[in-house]
Amino acid sequence: MRWTGQQVLADGVGDEPALPGLRGLLRSIRTPEFAGTVFHEVEARSALNEVRGPSPLPFRWTINPYRGCSHACTYCLDPSTLVLMADGRRKPIRELVVGDEIIGTRVRGSYRRSVGTRVLATWSTRKRAYRVTCEDGIEIVASGDHRFLTDRGWRHVARQEPGEPQRPYLTTDDRLAGLGPGDAITEPDPRRVVDVADLGHEQEMIDITTGTGDFIANGVVSHNCFARNTHTYLDLDAGHDFDSQIVVKVNVARVLEKELRSRRWQREPVAMGTNTDPYQRAEGRYRLMPGIIDALARSGTPLSVLTKGTVLTRDLPLLASAARDVPVGLGVSIALLDRELQRLLEPGTPSPDARLDLVRRITDAGLPCGVMVAPVLPLLTDSAEALDALLSRIAAAGAAGATVLALHLRTGTRQWFLAWLAREQPELVGAYERLYRRGAYVDPAYRRALAERVAPLLRRHGLAGGLPTIRPAAPTPPPPGGEQLSLLPLPPPGRPAG
Repeated sequence: MRWTGQQVLADGVGDEPALPGLRGLLRSIRTPEFAGTVFHEVEARSALNEVRGPSPLPFRWTINPYRGCSHACTYCLDPSTLVLMADGRRKPIRELVVGDEIIGTRVRGSYRRSVGTRVLATWSTRKRAYRVTCEDGIEIVASGDHRFLTDRGWRHVARQEPGEPQRPYLTTDDRLAGLGPGDAITEPDPRRVVDVADLGHEQEMIDITTGTGDFIANGVVSHNCFARNTHTYLDLDAGHDFDSQIVVKVNVARVLEKELRSRRWQREPVAMGTNTDPYQRAEGRYRLMPGIIDALARSGTPLSVLTKGTVLTRDLPLLASAARDVPVGLGVSIALLDRELQRLLEPGTPSPDARLDLVRRITDAGLPCGVMVAPVLPLLTDSAEALDALLSRIAAAGAAGATVLALHLRTGTRQWFLAWLAREQPELVGAYERLYRRGAYVDPAYRRALAERVAPLLRRHGLAGGLPTIRPAAPTPPPPGGEQLSLLPLPPPGRPAG
């Protein structure tokens, strides 16, 4: 796997260690494409994780291809930036939805040409703003991490902070590439950069993932991004480290295939997305999920996925194919509709509208989709009016059911969330300390009150069925060879009985 500008960290740099003691570590990589993030690529010894002890969860096995979450946004543009659509229109980036047909580029021979592509994911965050001005009057407001195509290759808007790895950045010697005659990409003189100004403030920024890895923004070629507590066992914290130190199990599909061939494996349901999101932004680069889905389906193992990530749309054909052989359950997490609160709580995740559109796309593919309304935040998102509005939108998107759960503050998550609350809603800190005085779970009286409030709303909107359930397949003998990993492709299993 080649990442432009990647830096392999042998002994760690500054405050971002390479974790040399991590079991199975192959290398640690820091790349400008995920500024401030270190990916620790490891060879895992196992893929299946057993949920031990008493648990209210309806499954016993999970798979976590990632530890930590890279949902935080890196590349982003002002919401009013105009994106060139496939039909020639221009639409503000804030109005794009997953599936929109736009214009990207492909290198063909010695030339870069414009081609049609689709939007695979969208999300928003807040970033420091920079304004790029060209000689012909074109202006684009973007984050410093954003990259544009120039006559000297891809360039970031602003140079990296002191002490960070160096990266190419825009200067007044650069000319931005844009559309020329026909579908050719050119570097005309009028697009010479004349100024890159730090605007001195943070603002809302939007980014998208496309099939080509780029798009046309305000007439120029723009690069796009390719979409807690478990970190404490690595001596990392559950806040910043969870977002910036990502452990990637690069061999997870291969290990999983071996485990599924074991004589001990009973084809019990396997759930993904129960700890970290398997369709976080890094999945657009590592592409671990197709191998996992294929291995589970070929072994006759039922599977479910819960995600916030619209990158799942990439694998809808594969999931639909798997559903012909094994039970498949899909769920989308949508906690609230309030965009401002969502930006503060989940910067870098797809917007509520994008996730509702993901529900529609899943159901359009013929797969049942439930929605996890979680976490419900006491005194912030738990009013009957807010929940009614959210459940109404969820029902309109075609969800088969919804499950509503209050915020759960486990060790690590608790410290991170209460610190956020102290910054953003300090008047609620005392109330939360009382509600969570017993530990990770909210006070039982609150849970009962929330359940009583939600039950009639779920019935009203036809969502009382909850998330789709997956049942164990009928046990069958393992293939010859027991636990030995075959080097030959396994034949696809028939539809499991029962």
